[in-house]
Amino acid sequence: MATITGPLSGDAKNTVAEALQGALVDLIDLSLVAKQAHWNLIGPHFRPIHLQLDELTDLARTHMDAIAERAVAVGVNPDGRSTTVAKSTKLQQLESGWLEDGKVVATITDLLDGVSKRMHERVRATDEPDPVTQDLLIAVAQDIDKQHWMFQAQS
Repeated sequence: MATITGPLSGDAKNTVAEALQGALVDLIDLSLVAKQAHWNLIGPHFRPIHLQLDELTDLARTHMDAIAERAVAVGVNPDGRSTTVAKSTKLQQLESGWLEDGKVVATITDLLDGVSKRMHERVRATDEPDPVTQDLLIAVAQDIDKQHWMFQAQS
């Protein structure tokens, strides 16, 4: 059986693996929360928020694939299984049922704030061990920060 190896080893590999796995879980769950809100949204601002939630979902899905593929490239197995995401997510979950647009904007703003903070921590953590991974995380942080601003501007 073939084994995937990468350019990192030891503590550097462990630090990068932790950063990538945390980012992967954040992005997978962010895409799920955004889509759940998208489906159950109601209120006078339904249309623009509905569309913005789709943009957020697409952004999260695009970045999660890049993050998972980077993990493989450095010899780490990404774990995006639903049980892994469910037990390790740090994202607040939405309530069930219809979701009022103002509450969705506030909740998504808060979620993005937390994801942003964790991404910035991961950017700092990967500075020394792997600048390539750091670049990917910077791109994620940039897009998350922009989405945070755009949702926050509506609250």
